Amino acid sequence: MKTFPLDILTPEHQFFSTHAEALTIQAPDGSLTILAGHAPLVAPFIPGSLSVKVNGEWKEAFHSSGFLEVLREGVIVFAQACEWPENIDEKRALEAKRRAEERLRQRQSINEHQNSQIALARAMVRLQLARKHINLD
Repeated sequence: MKTFPLDILTPEHQFFSTHAEALTIQAPDGSLTILAGHAPLVAPFIPGSLSVKVNGEWKEAFHSSGFLEVLREGVIVFAQACEWPENIDEKRALEAKRRAEERLRQRQSINEHQNSQIALARAMVRLQLARKHINLD
């Protein structure tokens, strides 16, 4: 299968760099899959899980919001945060979920409400991936 250069970047570091066969990420209107030879594209994504196929095997990771750019030279993913399931702190994610749910119960501005919804989505995806990873081991 054909491959393409893939770089996943966060503000803190380069999360992952490889030659991938496929990348699937959560876009606002559903999953978006990129294969070698994809047309140039810039697209946003929402908190979710990304899957990367390398050497015939899929690897899954948490990602927060951001955007990706597909170029002839390869794909660059710019995310606020990315974590492999084994690196997710489940207690911390549970606490973040609890805090976000509490904030959503309170009266907030539209902007604060949207930020609370995003925080809740991030926490829920982290928990889902962490628990899925534990069940696979």
